[in-house]
Amino acid sequence: MELLASATLFLFMFLLFLVAWKRIEAKRRNFPPGPLPLPLIGNLLQLGSRNMAERLKKMSEKYGPVFMVYLGLDQAVILYGYDVVKTVLVDRGQEFLDRGSFPTSNKSNGELGIFMSNGERWAQLRRFSLTTLRNFGMGKKSLEERIQEEAQHLVEALRARKGQPCNPATLFSGATSNVISHILFGERFDYQDPELLRILHFLQEGFLLESSSAAQLYNIFPRIMDYLPGPHQTFFRHLRGVLAFADRKVQEHESSLDLSAVPEDFTDAFLLKMEQEKHNPRTEFTRENLVMTVNDLFLAGTETTGITLRYILMVLLEHPAVEARIHEEIDRVVGKVRPPAMKDRSQMPYTEAAIHEAQRFLDLIPLGFVRMARQDVQLAGFTIPKGATIYPILSSVLNDPKQYKNPSRFDPEHFLDENGDFKKSSADMPFSAGKRNCLGEGLARMELFLFLTTILQSFRLMHPPGVAQINLTPEVSGVGHIPRQASFCFCPR
Repeated sequence: MELLASATLFLFMFLLFLVAWKRIEAKRRNFPPGPLPLPLIGNLLQLGSRNMAERLKKMSEKYGPVFMVYLGLDQAVILYGYDVVKTVLVDRGQEFLDRGSFPTSNKSNGELGIFMSNGERWAQLRRFSLTTLRNFGMGKKSLEERIQEEAQHLVEALRARKGQPCNPATLFSGATSNVISHILFGERFDYQDPELLRILHFLQEGFLLESSSAAQLYNIFPRIMDYLPGPHQTFFRHLRGVLAFADRKVQEHESSLDLSAVPEDFTDAFLLKMEQEKHNPRTEFTRENLVMTVNDLFLAGTETTGITLRYILMVLLEHPAVEARIHEEIDRVVGKVRPPAMKDRSQMPYTEAAIHEAQRFLDLIPLGFVRMARQDVQLAGFTIPKGATIYPILSSVLNDPKQYKNPSRFDPEHFLDENGDFKKSSADMPFSAGKRNCLGEGLARMELFLFLTTILQSFRLMHPPGVAQINLTPEVSGVGHIPRQASFCFCPR
């Protein structure tokens, strides 16, 4: 026992010495300031495992827009506020182009696909994906017509509720899933399809679990949490279920691929590229990268857009005057017969402003997507060490009081000029910014406009009987700000 106690005391003293040495080294090398870390756990006590974005906001008030925290033993540089985030993501984006360490994504993706890859792999896959998505209609009339068609399916499903209370979360995710499935696999699912419902369950629960305390602890102590039970293990099972779905779809395309035919969807196009590159030993067009790329695009194109659409309606339910102005704009520009189209967007500045403001107010990915310094760089008077994980806090941009007059309030006027025209903002970063922003941003914005206007062309939103107000604060706040579930009454106009 005495030997064990002595060993424990020695280990503790050694860790204290290590922390002190790291602090001295950080000062010597001019690293950013930050709170004192503790042995092994780093700054866990200051950061907590819930609503980390709020804790980081308070730290920024003390340490400034660039500061350093320890996630366990790992250094992380926090960027807070529009000016410094824009500098890193846009002005000096090449120096911070690589994806940093994020253990939940590292475990599920490895270095495959688009989201977590770096270097030549990322460059090749992103370039191919952007070109191919454009070829299959992203930003073109053909895809607009596909979204309009899906919007009509969605309206029919909502009309079948006959004005009775319903939670549209799964319907919305099904609609956005069908749009990206059309691009990736060339197919559409019925909203009651058992396979679709199972995958949507994995996505909905997975996104919620990714922001749970257990998942946040996993990102700090992955080597320990790997061996412990908890919600994080369920999260990984759900992700494996979605990945298995992507793999099955690739298998189906492999079995039916005609090398002489023009590809009809993204998966066929990738398989043809694999065939063209099969003798290139350095090719990144492999089956493993195909499955993960399809998985990345399916994940990004389904749940985030579905959540955002649902939240926009939640906000409008609590701001009936805004909903009324959107109704007026729809009636005046589109009318009640023909479906809304993208050509209408330029004539509907208030609707466009309300959508952008709802995304800002939702603040879906508050911590942003991690980056990494490619070499030692100077930023805001500090040295950012090579390999350091960088957190460009998108929440600090979307809520920057220098950029938005009333950031804590939902106010479409944030995106309108003095003439009532839509006003762009460089601080409008719900999809991140720079070369590594979300490549599906254009698709998501098209879906949000067409789905929202088509729904509101047909329905008024009302609270369920006995409900006077819904809670707009997140159900959980971690990697994502996940809105609470809410029921609506979609009453025919």
